[in-house]
Amino acid sequence: MDKMSTLEYINQMFPTEASLSGVEPLMQKIQSEIRRVDAGILAAVRQQSNSGTKAKEDLAAATHAVEELTYKIREIKTKAEQSEMMVQEICRDIKKLDFAKKHITTTITALHRLTMLVSAVEQLQIMASKRQYKEAAAQLEAVNQLCSHFEAYRDIPKITELREKFKSIKQILKSHVFSDFSSLGTGKESEETNLLQHLSDACLVVDALEPSVKEELVNNFCSRELTSYEQIFEGAELAKLDKTERRYAWIKRRMRTNEEIWKIFPTSWLVPYRLCIQFCKKTRKQLEGILDNMKEKPDVATLLMALQRTLEFEDELAEKFGGGTQSREIGNEIEEIGRQNNSQSASDIRKKYEKKLAAHQGSENEEKDGNKDLSAPGAGFNFHGIISSCFEPHLIVYIELEEKTLMENLEKLVQEETWDVEEGSQNNVLSSSMQLFLIIKRSLKRCSALTKSQTLYNLFKVFQRVLKAYATKLFGRLPKGGTGIVAAATGMDGQIKTSDRDERVICYIVNSAEYCHKTSGELAESVSKIIDSQFADRVDMSEVQDKFSAVITKSLVTLVHGLETKFDAEMAAMTRVPWGTLESVGDQSGYVNGINMILSSSIPVLGSLLSPIYFQFFLDKLASSVGPRFYMNIFKCKQISETGAQQMLLDTQAVKTILLEIPSLGRQTSGAAGYSKFVSREMSKAEALLKVILSPVDSVADTYRALLPEGTPMEFQRILELKGLKKSDQQSILDDFNKGSPAISQPSSAAPVGQSMAPAPPASTVPAISNPASAGFIASREDVLTRAAALGRGAATTGFKRFLALTEAAKDRKDGPFRKLFNA
Repeated sequence: MDKMSTLEYINQMFPTEASLSGVEPLMQKIQSEIRRVDAGILAAVRQQSNSGTKAKEDLAAATHAVEELTYKIREIKTKAEQSEMMVQEICRDIKKLDFAKKHITTTITALHRLTMLVSAVEQLQIMASKRQYKEAAAQLEAVNQLCSHFEAYRDIPKITELREKFKSIKQILKSHVFSDFSSLGTGKESEETNLLQHLSDACLVVDALEPSVKEELVNNFCSRELTSYEQIFEGAELAKLDKTERRYAWIKRRMRTNEEIWKIFPTSWLVPYRLCIQFCKKTRKQLEGILDNMKEKPDVATLLMALQRTLEFEDELAEKFGGGTQSREIGNEIEEIGRQNNSQSASDIRKKYEKKLAAHQGSENEEKDGNKDLSAPGAGFNFHGIISSCFEPHLIVYIELEEKTLMENLEKLVQEETWDVEEGSQNNVLSSSMQLFLIIKRSLKRCSALTKSQTLYNLFKVFQRVLKAYATKLFGRLPKGGTGIVAAATGMDGQIKTSDRDERVICYIVNSAEYCHKTSGELAESVSKIIDSQFADRVDMSEVQDKFSAVITKSLVTLVHGLETKFDAEMAAMTRVPWGTLESVGDQSGYVNGINMILSSSIPVLGSLLSPIYFQFFLDKLASSVGPRFYMNIFKCKQISETGAQQMLLDTQAVKTILLEIPSLGRQTSGAAGYSKFVSREMSKAEALLKVILSPVDSVADTYRALLPEGTPMEFQRILELKGLKKSDQQSILDDFNKGSPAISQPSSAAPVGQSMAPAPPASTVPAISNPASAGFIASREDVLTRAAALGRGAATTGFKRFLALTEAAKDRKDGPFRKLFNA
């Protein structure tokens, strides 16, 4: 308690008077504690005094011990230096003796090897003079090893002399060996029984000499063997293309006859392999000369036969010697062409074919240099194409024949085409398209068995031309002509009249073009995998696929034109209805029933034959044709009364319902939602037009602007004519319309004969139009739309009351156009 006050402590110990009785005991306790502390302090002082004296004694003893240790270390170091000097003195003479011994040993070894080298060279010279090849081969190895020990003494005259002598002996051996090998193949081997063994020993000498000697000997042997070949087949009798097979028979017979004799060569020399390489080069050179010197185009059969035999010979060589082989089995790749994939969607088929580029292992047809030629089998040399590539520039006649054959088959297939498919067929594809690809696959197999280079690429271009020609044939089979909105947009003239069979044929053409589009992509993929890599990136069927896509588009548009032509009679019937004198609103008109019958007859067939994506495309084209045409057909009517407009509005709703039911009718509802929106948008224009016709004269301009904001003054004038207004009455309304202000003046003249003007609707139903003198108020867009909606539902007119009565009666019916109309 550093900061504790004495007073506070006493007050804390004795807070009350009663507690003062404990003062005496507390004082005794404190006195006892003081004495105990004093005794402890005294003992500590005494102990510290004794410890200080002992510590000084220990420090002095330690200092003395360190001094003694330092002295002993210094003494040991001095003795070590003295010992080292003594050892050096002792070993100085021994070191000199060791160096002397080492030099004497090296000298003795060198002299011994020199003696051996002199002796070996002398013996080798004797062996060379006596043509003792077997012994000389072993001696050559020994001399070579001995010479390697004297590489550091090349400048010594004696060593130089020995090396020159050894070099001359090797030259003598080489000349003897070459001289002896010149007798091989002359018939002496049958006369001299030991000649083959003698030459076999000579091969050991050649192995012991430089590698260049072996190369030179093998090349000389091969050239000598092929001398007779060149003489035989350069003559006028055998220097012909049809004698090509005899060339290969000659070399195979030569190798078979001399197989036993050629066993004198070590297998590592690969003499038959090198002989075949030189034979192939000479044969290629001679065949190139024959082909280049032909005055006329070669006969295709002869050319292909020579090429086939050449390819077979190359395969035999590749199989015999191994290495550089490549599989010619391409059937699996080609068989994949044209296989139907039922799980593939039509959208995937219609996508642009993305070509996959792959690295192909192909044979390079260029000649290899000498080092490559003499490499071991499988180490890089490829027999494929070493001869056959010389035929490549001359195979144009074969391609011309293939193209002629394919075109003739195409014409025959189209002529024999029934333009129908068998019952129960799953793909609904014309037989001519499938047969055409079968013929193309056979042609591809034939060509790929002969070549995979430029000629195969040329044949691929022929396939492109043939498929484009087939696409043109499909174009030509489509019905000609066309009319209507879509026809005008495509620039076609005349009418397209299609029967039920025509519609089926068009569907078959669509499916066949789709099949050709997909299969041509597979064909390009297969060819790119087969053909040499330098041509793979040029294999492309996009133009052909675009051609078939155009066939599909035109076919579907033609279907729309055909239905459009069928609608002509119904559209004409619509204009002949006396809309201006119609007295009451009844059930849907006859022309609507006609449209329904046409669609009910055609749509189920089209839906069953077309794929979903093309059926959807057809529906979109049909909606884009029928909607605007129905809209324009209203303008072709002579005059439309209010009752007539109400009846026509009912017909419009019925036509809209019929169009909306087409996906269900065709049993393809995958894209029905988007199609329904499209139909509703197109038909809403006709409904808006009829609501404008139903509007009162004083608000017709405002209603036209609100419901048809994209309308033109000419259309507005035609609407006034349909309402039955005279020219004089129309002018004031047109003037106000052109100025952008609503027409508010009622025409004073009476309506034409036969047309009853509708009375003004009650104020509670239609918003009243302000007096123009009351500040020139212009009706707002919302007011006009409200009024138009009221007109669409039916104002309080006599004719429309009958219409409402019919709708009330329709509530008890389960079907019918009225029920469908008001259930929507």
